Amino acid sequence: MTTTRPEGGGPADPKVVLVTGASSGIGAAVAERLAAEGHHVVAGARRTDRLRALADRAAASPGSLHPARLDVTDRADVAAFVTAARERHGRVDALVSNAGVMPLSRLDRLHTNEWDRMIDVNVRGLLHGVAAALPVFTAQGAGHFVTIASVGAHEVVPTAAVYCATKYAAWAITEGLRLECDPAIRVTTISPGVVASELADTITDPEAAAAMRGYRAHSIGADAVAGAVAYALAQPSDVDVNEIVVRPTHQR
Repeated sequence: MTTTRPEGGGPADPKVVLVTGASSGIGAAVAERLAAEGHHVVAGARRTDRLRALADRAAASPGSLHPARLDVTDRADVAAFVTAARERHGRVDALVSNAGVMPLSRLDRLHTNEWDRMIDVNVRGLLHGVAAALPVFTAQGAGHFVTIASVGAHEVVPTAAVYCATKYAAWAITEGLRLECDPAIRVTTISPGVVASELADTITDPEAAAAMRGYRAHSIGADAVAGAVAYALAQPSDVDVNEIVVRPTHQR
């Protein structure tokens, strides 16, 4: 089917937006914010119960929110996610690659399984999204990639070497995509600072967890990042917002 303009105060140009890692935190805030602004959102994540609750909250929105189970580490799963959204709505206008994990630890702890997990989700998951959406955007002659990176893409702190490496990679991949793509395909990197979310819950190392509790003494809400995503998507087609860094005023 082809998506039409929603009734009830939606934008003049509602978009079909795919959001990964949408079951909590930034991803959930982005999905809910965009549906509230009248866009048609396909929210992907592994925790389908969370997605259904998100869809229920967005039921009265001017736009729509469709939940879809998604594992970004599975290339075929990501391809099917994009294909299903295109078949459902007739097109895909934007992909917000948000899925990420952050099990911080010092390198000498040798938590190699956690290193692998960060690489699989934060880097390969992003690349799987690019591989699935880029042919669609190219065929349409338009599209928008939005990558949720981190201030960790611009600095390295103790316990975060591997995490920061994955976010540097996410920044580099997205910047390379921007340079290589046809100008009709827009590319944006959003780099949040400390955000109130479940991301730190993946930390198993006691020392890193203790350090993170202090680091997170000042944080911003996930909707602040959702607002940055909404701003980038709302710009006219001749405006490409390359990168936004958004963080607490106390995080200098």
